[in-house]
Amino acid sequence: YWPPQYVIMKGDTLEPLRVESTRGVTVDTQDYHPEPRVAAIVASHFKPEFVVNIKETGKILLVNYKDLNALTTTEIGGARFLHDGGWDSTKRYFLVAANQSNKIAVVDAKEGKLTALVDVGHIPHPGRGANFVHPKFGPVWATGHLGEESVSLIGTDPKKHKQYAWKVAQVLKGQGGGSLFIKTHPKSRNLWVDTPLNPDPKINQSVAVFDIDHLDAGYAALPIA
Repeated sequence: YWPPQYVIMKGDTLEPLRVESTRGVTVDTQDYHPEPRVAAIVASHFKPEFVVNIKETGKILLVNYKDLNALTTTEIGGARFLHDGGWDSTKRYFLVAANQSNKIAVVDAKEGKLTALVDVGHIPHPGRGANFVHPKFGPVWATGHLGEESVSLIGTDPKKHKQYAWKVAQVLKGQGGGSLFIKTHPKSRNLWVDTPLNPDPKINQSVAVFDIDHLDAGYAALPIA
């Protein structure tokens, strides 16, 4: 988070090779921010690039490190305040939460551009999110929320399920607000949603588990703490 910069390092020794400041103006009001934090960094699967999410400015940087003496950066306007996120199932699209804007920014890492800003619930917090194949909507990516009980499922297949792509295809009712992470597994037909920041001990000490094939049936709460 601090200082407001990111560092490109040598992979085998972690020797710092290039230090870049994140100071700049916000995407919406164009106000200068002196200390915008780096919220998340992921590596592209298509190019020698890092996807760098700048929290307070709402900017997504595609940093091409092929030539460190001629560093190339593509600046994409997302929304404030960027936080965590993860790849869709194809590893082409990066979905990142702009939690105070109640949006998910979708970045096409192959084309190097913003694909969509998707309106979701109050304060999304996906961790890396969860990818699975929905019985009706096809491939989706899911996020829980800090500020409400909903779980948003966003369509991620613009080829075979174009009508649902980059939209909230379905909203599930979870246990409550305070969710930090949501997970599944390619060999599992369950979706797990935690709520550790919910004020109710029964909720923050349990996990909601959905059956992916019967999402409308609701969840089973598993006490784990």
